[in-house]
Amino acid sequence: MPNSHIQKNESRQLSAPEEFSILRSSSEKDFSDLLFLCAETVQAPIAALVIVENGNSWIKSSYGCAPEEIPYWDNLWSKILQQDDILVFDREDLQKIHRFYSGVIGVPVETASGEKLGVLVIFDPEVNELTDVQKSSLKILVNQMLNVVVFGKQKNQYQRVQKDLEQRYHDLEKFASVVSHDIKSPLANIISLVDLLREENEEKFNEETKQYIEYLSQASHSLRNYVDGLLIFYRSERILEKEEEDVELKPFFENIINLYTVDPGVIITYPSHGILKQVNKAALTQIFMNLISNALKYNDKKERRVDISYNASQEFYFFEVKDNGNGIPEENFEKIFDLFTTLDLNDRDGNPGSGIGLATVKKLLDHMGGRISIDSDPGIGSNFKFQIKRSC
Repeated sequence: MPNSHIQKNESRQLSAPEEFSILRSSSEKDFSDLLFLCAETVQAPIAALVIVENGNSWIKSSYGCAPEEIPYWDNLWSKILQQDDILVFDREDLQKIHRFYSGVIGVPVETASGEKLGVLVIFDPEVNELTDVQKSSLKILVNQMLNVVVFGKQKNQYQRVQKDLEQRYHDLEKFASVVSHDIKSPLANIISLVDLLREENEEKFNEETKQYIEYLSQASHSLRNYVDGLLIFYRSERILEKEEEDVELKPFFENIINLYTVDPGVIITYPSHGILKQVNKAALTQIFMNLISNALKYNDKKERRVDISYNASQEFYFFEVKDNGNGIPEENFEKIFDLFTTLDLNDRDGNPGSGIGLATVKKLLDHMGGRISIDSDPGIGSNFKFQIKRSC
């Protein structure tokens, strides 16, 4: 008979499908080191983790011999599995089972919620009776094995939540795209008709009517900016899926700057040398276009300047985008990167901001392992400093 007097557990739980699935997919290495410690605890040469699923047993991992060398003693596994504590079989107990082992120690592997997953089996221990310290040690090591399963469940749950969130995001992106497209078409007609109405009837309108026309024009342009900003923000996820590539800075900036320097009052300086290794070029382009566009729009000076500088360390690429624009008060440094947050300021054309551009910049940088900060003096200008993590 076993050396330890154990009461039967009459409330044995049914199989736990997810736990067994996790055990089948997990690496044998996840358990082999723990089995080594189990064997060392009682000075035994062999230990194994036996999984018992719906009456069928299979060896998940072993120490001291190959898994196929472990005998399939389903009756013994069931006997251990039905207990609440550790069973110790001596040579006399094992004569009816297997004559080659001088002793066996069995520990039921049971989850916190009561599901029986299998047994820890240790063969030929040098002790016939376990001390309290040895029992505690084995139970702790079994708990560590269960932690592998718990981690697997948490990982599965995270992946399910992530998949659900991704689907919801794609649904929201599709919704935003459809709605934005449906808004842009009639909005473009409104803007065109307002401009035509103003041009053809300017002399016929009194001052009050002209003011109403101006309000309508500003509101239409403001709504268009929101729509365009929303499309860019939600499409930024797609931008982040682009493959990384080497980027030579001079031609990279030339292509961007040419979009803004058609106005003779705009001066933009940028690095003339340097190569970025394996970066998301599409995301970086969007970041600079948003920062440069803001620097020029919120600048009421006759000569608008934007100076871009670049530096690198072993871990990061550093950039600064400095302008001579209107500047931002220090108390607003954090909030300007929040989506839909505006400072109630109009750009040089009288249009209010959407609060989307800088939020998009921060979103892209967060995904690229970077960050952004700002130094600014109202009336003097702003300096946006950001970094992106180097991959090589």
